[in-house]
Amino acid sequence: MSTTAAPAAPVETYHGASLEIRDLTLAFGDIEVLRNVSLSVPAGTTTCIIGPSGSGKSTLLRGINRLHEPKSGDVLLGGQSVLGVKPDGLRRRIGMVFQHFNLFPDHTALENVALAPTNVKRMPRAQARTLAHKHLAEVGLAERADHRPRDLSGGQQQRVAIARALAMEPEVMLFDEATSALDPELVKGVLDLMAGLSHSGMTMVVVTHEMHFARKVADQVVFMDEGKVVEAGTPQQIFDNPGSDRLRRFLSEVL
Repeated sequence: MSTTAAPAAPVETYHGASLEIRDLTLAFGDIEVLRNVSLSVPAGTTTCIIGPSGSGKSTLLRGINRLHEPKSGDVLLGGQSVLGVKPDGLRRRIGMVFQHFNLFPDHTALENVALAPTNVKRMPRAQARTLAHKHLAEVGLAERADHRPRDLSGGQQQRVAIARALAMEPEVMLFDEATSALDPELVKGVLDLMAGLSHSGMTMVVVTHEMHFARKVADQVVFMDEGKVVEAGTPQQIFDNPGSDRLRRFLSEVL
C-alpha cells in the first residue's frame, strides 16, 4: 500500500462564521481545567493554539463544541450563544477532527462520509453519497471512495475524517492535534490539506505542535498554559517577539 498521497487543495469556497469565547471556565469535579478563557476568531480566519501538554488546549476545543459542558462563560457562533442550542444541532455547525480517526471499520470511505448527512441531517441517501463523493474528491481521495479504513494509510484515513466533517457543511472547523497519530512522512499531506481549507475561507481553530504550520498558516497564534491564555497575537509577534518568560521558555524547547 502506497503511503504517498495525491496533492489536494480544497476547491470549495467556504463562508465560515465568527467564533467568540467569553470567560470560559470548565471544570472536572473541583479541578478547573480552563479558567476564564477569552478568545476572538474572526470569520474565515485560522487560529492555532500552542502550549505544553496539559495546558487545556484540547479541553478548550471540547468546550467550544460542548463535548464537555462549560462551568461558566459563553461561546458565540456568528454572534449568537451556542450554550442554549442542543449539542447535536451545534455539532452540525462546528465540525471537529480528532487525533484518532474514529472511522467505522466495516464502512467504505464513501459510507463513512455519507453517514452523518444521512442519519443526522436526514439527507436522502443518494444526495448524501453525491455530497460524500464531492468531499472525498476535495481531499484527494476520489479514487479511494470504495476502500475500507484498513486499506488506507493513516494520512488517508485522516483525510476521510476531514471529508466527513466537511460533509456536515460546518461554519467552523476544530482540529485537535490532527497529525499527531500519523507517521512523519504522512504529516505534510494532511497539513497541506488543512492549509488549503484555511485559504478557502473556512474558520478554523487548530490545536497543534507543528510550529512551522502555525507560523505559516495562522492569522492568530494563541499560547496556553495551566488552563489560561498567556499570549495571543500574530505569528510574527508570538514567534519572533514573545512577551512573556513562559512563552520564551516554551519556544526554546520546541523550536
